[in-house]
Amino acid sequence: MLEHLKKEQINPSIIEEIKKYRQKYADTADTSQTSLRYLYYGKEIWEAAVHALLCGENLLLAGSKATGKNVLAENLARAFRRPCYNLSFHINMDASSMIGNDTFRNGEVVFRPGPIYQSAVDGGFCILDEINMARNEALAVLHSVLDFRRTIHIPGYDQIPVHPATRFIATMNYGYAGTRELNEALASRFVILQMPSITQDNLTRLLLREFPGIKKQFAEQFSGLFSDIEKKCESGELTEKVLDLRGLLDALRLIQNGLSPYPALDMGLTNKTFDAYEQTLIRDIITTRISKKTESTTIFS
Repeated sequence: MLEHLKKEQINPSIIEEIKKYRQKYADTADTSQTSLRYLYYGKEIWEAAVHALLCGENLLLAGSKATGKNVLAENLARAFRRPCYNLSFHINMDASSMIGNDTFRNGEVVFRPGPIYQSAVDGGFCILDEINMARNEALAVLHSVLDFRRTIHIPGYDQIPVHPATRFIATMNYGYAGTRELNEALASRFVILQMPSITQDNLTRLLLREFPGIKKQFAEQFSGLFSDIEKKCESGELTEKVLDLRGLLDALRLIQNGLSPYPALDMGLTNKTFDAYEQTLIRDIITTRISKKTESTTIFS
């Protein structure tokens, strides 16, 4: 991961601070060598996020879809070489889902730790995904974990101090169905990083890494296609339903597997909206980038 940071031209002094952090908490480091599925591209965002975590802050990544919030969170955990725990929030989230609850084991009632507890004990990075999906009442249990107290109180068991290496990284989409305003008391416990949309150049780099067999000219065309759709969404001509980076990647996997480009793009992008006018507009955008005569074998070498 540090090699990736060097390629992103991250300030060398920041990389040295990460190395010092790794050495300081080497006894609890995550030594797994599994490769990350995606890498995050963006020098300014990388530097801001790393500075926040080095200062011991909790980090909230806010932004629209397809901005790489979860990718960056997982990349940060790998860069700092920490165990990573994921917690996806929903409307029925309660304290036991986050901290842990009682369960039976070998005829005895024992405590089964949740992601927050495990992160606090192991010195891990806990990713609080879509934190504004849960009710603010349920999130109150996090207050003592995220502020200067850095403790978890477990009724009937103990009060656990949070490991000094532990960091909490939350993500949120603002304005989505099912989301709500983040409580001020909770928001004040984070530094907030607004995530920008991926640039066309960085998306090309992502496609070339994810699909080693794709020809560069087509990687540029597909990243341009995504950029064109994004501009239409910004101007209000399309809804954000069709701005789906995961859908573009899915379409490319289908093409790589032999499906013709147009049916694949329909499945990955066009059909994400059920409005006939929007579908026609998306197909027109695709036509400007990808010829109807193009075959899957032309795109991948």
